[in-house]
Amino acid sequence: MAIPYGGNRVAVVSAELAGEFEPGDRLVVVQDSGALLHIPQGPWDIATGAVSRAVDAFAAMGSVTDDQITRFYEEFAARLESDDAFAPIAAANAEDVEQARQRSRSTTRLVLSDGMRAAMVAGLRTWGDAPTTRGEVIEQVHHDGWRVDQVRSGLGVIGFVFEGRPNVFADATGVLRGGNTVVFRIGSDALGTARAIVEHALDPALAAAGLPPGAVSLVASPDRAAGWALFSDPRLSLAVARGSGAAVAQLGAVARQGGIPVSLHGTGGAWIIAAEDADGSVLEAAVYNSLDRKVCNTLNTCAIVADRAAELVPRFLSGLARAAEARGVSPKLHVAAGDEALIPADWFADAAIARAGGEVVEPRTEPIGRDSLGLEWEWEDSPEVTLVIVPDVSAAVAAFNDQSPRFAASLISESPERHDMFFNTIDSPFVGNGFTRWVDGQFALDRPELGLSNWQFGRLFGRGGVLSGDSAFTVRSRVTQDDPEIGRWEAT
Repeated sequence: MAIPYGGNRVAVVSAELAGEFEPGDRLVVVQDSGALLHIPQGPWDIATGAVSRAVDAFAAMGSVTDDQITRFYEEFAARLESDDAFAPIAAANAEDVEQARQRSRSTTRLVLSDGMRAAMVAGLRTWGDAPTTRGEVIEQVHHDGWRVDQVRSGLGVIGFVFEGRPNVFADATGVLRGGNTVVFRIGSDALGTARAIVEHALDPALAAAGLPPGAVSLVASPDRAAGWALFSDPRLSLAVARGSGAAVAQLGAVARQGGIPVSLHGTGGAWIIAAEDADGSVLEAAVYNSLDRKVCNTLNTCAIVADRAAELVPRFLSGLARAAEARGVSPKLHVAAGDEALIPADWFADAAIARAGGEVVEPRTEPIGRDSLGLEWEWEDSPEVTLVIVPDVSAAVAAFNDQSPRFAASLISESPERHDMFFNTIDSPFVGNGFTRWVDGQFALDRPELGLSNWQFGRLFGRGGVLSGDSAFTVRSRVTQDDPEIGRWEAT
């Protein structure tokens, strides 16, 4: 069967896809790619059921006090802090981690370590201590006999699809502070942990605080079709996706064509650009401190101006080697084609590179096409970076704007004027002058983040790249009329 999409193209249903269909299943045609997404009845029912509970809960949130919301955060944090309540959660996480390792899956973000547990508790208490913005009057316009108040109010049901990180609960529940409710799906690797958190900490905290059931709802399905179903539900007021680039782009397309506003962050990888006047020690420190672990704001691509390459490339390599040494592994370098001569010969020798599936012997340095500078390296233990030599900072900015996901960029320079020009020309929501790992809502803004948005799909309307719990709101207009005779009759 031929199915039109995008106005002037056709996708074809394969015999295999047709054979998988059963009564009650649904097909979503992604209008910008022609992808045919099969959503079985089961995942559809799970996702829409979770959204229904969240919709009902949002209707009840208007009667919930700010003190009740504050109590929820404390109850949730206390249960995560309690060893008795946390024991079954830890057991579920250990099982998730073991199963992921057996499938050669990365466990870097899956392990619910003591540090992650403490960060979750701290994040929840941060929201508990945060002042409410619900009902805040952000503007008043006075007229003779009447006034208009612009009132900040809850947006509605927020839908999230997260990668397999257990700490997303602390992130996602931040939207309750503004009177919203939340539905989320977590990656299948962490689903067992998520179910345990819901059973032993989240649901009891909701009940203890008197918040409506369904205020926080988990889409408890390992099937990725459940994410498509969630983002197809027009009852969502905002769809937020974090994870791998292609998957997030597809989820965003599904939501957008359904008329749902989106906040996406699927591709990361920060850039550091060393200018003509860069201090070598500053560059080395920035590289080293941007490679402590692999997350979205980790250094991915370093561009060094040609006039200083002989001096600065060794400082870059030293920072990369130090970061690998700190992790007890060998680094992995990709050098842009044509720039190989600047790399010492021993860097091209074979080395044991720590991958998700175990150590792999491969060249420590390999060439990469100059048109592939934005390729994000999803490394496990061995820090993996691309290096390119550019004529000047403007050329590096042009490469970033053209090839990167337009996420985070840092300029190493001693010139305030050059930094101003960099800020004004680079198409990035996050711009710095040193290490790149500062791009984090909690670290930089003291607010747990729900997601970070790049500008790969364009700049954001009316907000910054950090989506936090207090970023999800609408503005309502409320009129107070003191003079009952006011009207708009016009003389004829």
